Amino acid sequence: MFEHTDIFALTTSEQSNYETLPVPIMDGWEWSMYEHIRKTVLYKNSEYASGSKDASGRTSTTVSRKDTTRPFKNITRPILNLQYRAEGFDVKDIELFVDDAEEYYKSFLVQKFHDDWAREHNIDTFIDDMVEAYVDFGGVLIKEMKEARPEVVPWQRVAFCDQTDILSGPIAEKHYFNPDQLKDMEANGWENIDELIVMSGNKKEQAAQGIETKTPAKYIEVFEIHGVLPESWLLEDDEEDTTEETSYVGQMHIISFFTDENDTQQGITLFKRRESESPYKFLARDKVYGRALGFGGAEELFEPQVWVNYDMIRIKGMLDAASKIILQTSDTSFSTRNKIMGVDNGEVLVTAEGKRIEQINMTPANITVFENSVAQWEDHAKQMGAANESILGEQPKSGTPFALQQLVTAESHSLHEYRKGKLATFLDEIYRDWIIPHISKEITKGQKFLAELDIDELQEVAESVARNEANEAVKEKILNGDPIFRDEAEAFKATIQEDFVRGGNTRFVEILKDEMKDAAIAVKTNIAGKQKYMAAMTDKLVNVFRTIVANPQVLQSPPMAKLFNEILESSGLNPIDFSGVSAPQQIEAAPVARTEPLAEVSATV
Repeated sequence: MFEHTDIFALTTSEQSNYETLPVPIMDGWEWSMYEHIRKTVLYKNSEYASGSKDASGRTSTTVSRKDTTRPFKNITRPILNLQYRAEGFDVKDIELFVDDAEEYYKSFLVQKFHDDWAREHNIDTFIDDMVEAYVDFGGVLIKEMKEARPEVVPWQRVAFCDQTDILSGPIAEKHYFNPDQLKDMEANGWENIDELIVMSGNKKEQAAQGIETKTPAKYIEVFEIHGVLPESWLLEDDEEDTTEETSYVGQMHIISFFTDENDTQQGITLFKRRESESPYKFLARDKVYGRALGFGGAEELFEPQVWVNYDMIRIKGMLDAASKIILQTSDTSFSTRNKIMGVDNGEVLVTAEGKRIEQINMTPANITVFENSVAQWEDHAKQMGAANESILGEQPKSGTPFALQQLVTAESHSLHEYRKGKLATFLDEIYRDWIIPHISKEITKGQKFLAELDIDELQEVAESVARNEANEAVKEKILNGDPIFRDEAEAFKATIQEDFVRGGNTRFVEILKDEMKDAAIAVKTNIAGKQKYMAAMTDKLVNVFRTIVANPQVLQSPPMAKLFNEILESSGLNPIDFSGVSAPQQIEAAPVARTEPLAEVSATV
């Protein structure tokens, strides 16, 4: 039996539990998802988890302000920024194709349409948001929307969920709508909106500590809940409950709360319906058994960040002390005879006979100890985040061999490449289940769009166009009884191909209506291109080029050709890309005269 009586009791109780009760991971370790998210956001944005202090030393846990007593040296954000770059990828790495042997040639059209479609729907921004949430918090939650583009759910928006396994229990999101936005939702079937607007006040509750902020406009707190819940919760108030007590179904609820005239909180339902499947997908970063989120990129740096700040606070205290000018004297009546604070340049101060006045040395004696501690914690943070100097763009230590630096950089990237592979597989799943169905509907309507071709695509299209036009010209000549020669046909084909290429790589592409009907579109996120570090790759290609130019005949020897291919593979290059390279052939003299027309040319061109 479900422990809550209705959706309102569930929301109130579970939100309180989510914010206040941690879950046990193992003996000696409890974890709060709410606190994990809170601390991640604060540390990333240079804020103390215990609140900030003003100049008077008063601590504020409600309003962020400039802390004048505790410096915050942010070592978290630079390493997170590095991980965004190292583990992210681009829209161009997503390859759509027709998974059918007979219609595979249509893959070119599908891919070009996807490139245009992705720009229109800002898929590149979606990927960036997905990577950042994955890195920061240790997991990313994606929600299917009515639109083609899914949404990356901000973790700060989660009102409650199962802290041990996100997708196993109800998930609630907290939204804020102004009255105009709520009225727009009437088109989606939302009800009781006018009543809610009248009963709500001009306030907006922030995510942290349940703080209410007065706002110029009226904002209404709305909860969106998805999960498998008692079937009876879908009934209207006047409907008879004939459902079984143990009957549970997937459902969605949109609810809100207001305070009535008796100062009692009341719940109100704006929308509810059945759901056949969850609208969420989730990917954990580095899984930790017993908790919902994996080990996050910011969490890796919690401990170094705390102790770097500890050291910086101590250093600041020493600098504050060193900035003070304190005098001492053995003349007990000196301060009564002289006004030190109002002294001017060149003024003479009088001391008793045999007495002196001197400044006390306030130079910090132990500041180096704390500076060294800061450096050690920063090095530890870089190690935790797989962020050595070369990846961060910093100068390596003097005397570091170039080959060693390359090896260290490659090894540091390997962890990021591993995580990038998990993200790519997750994105493939999102495409297969949610995005490709939208693309299939759009592409079957017929599309015309501007596409940019790379050099290989341009050459391939130019060759196909030239071949088709040359064949048509040959057929026409043969049907007219005119002779046609092979070299003449080839010259005509070359001219057409050259003219097509000269037209540039930006072309309009048209897909006819129903041309892609029933096409089995599949997806593959190819992150191999992101593994190519341009400077190292260019160096490898130059070495290959020099080898071939210096002695092209060596490739004619099978053992040497095999060795050459192994070198290419070991360098991360594809031997197939160099399969056309061979030793130069003996050039034969061209025939002086053409005497035979090619009657069979239409079958061979």
